[in-house]
Amino acid sequence: MVGQRHDEAELPVFPPAIVREEVESTGRVGAVAYPYRVYETEVEVDRPLLSPRRDRRVVSVDCSRRLALRADTVPEFETRTVEDALVLPSELSPEQADEKARDAVFKWTLRTSILGDVPDVEFARVADAYKLFWLAERPDGDVILDSVNGNERLLDD
Repeated sequence: MVGQRHDEAELPVFPPAIVREEVESTGRVGAVAYPYRVYETEVEVDRPLLSPRRDRRVVSVDCSRRLALRADTVPEFETRTVEDALVLPSELSPEQADEKARDAVFKWTLRTSILGDVPDVEFARVADAYKLFWLAERPDGDVILDSVNGNERLLDD
């Protein structure tokens, strides 16, 4: 996967809980921006002899790794200027991301409901934003740090 390097990029991002200046490093701290598409969905499941069941699901599609992930809420995002950033391209078109989200909601609904028919899935809200990861140089090896939850791993893993 190859991204485009920018000296400065204005991007909609999930606000980092760990800012770049807080990252421990023996050298440069770079940024990698991963594209996400987040959906707040409404699911309606028809039930025999009962009124339809309505559920709300939140799906976060990592458009670089082509993964659909479950979320509790639609995170807020803000536009920020990110310096020295590698902006990764989306590996999915918006339509492909939509399909990944629908498939994930369908599978999650199968786990909680007995279906007599295909559930009706509507997108109540869709948001495109980037999640920032910090690349830090350390004496024991470079690391990549998730700016939102603080998870860190060696870059060579």
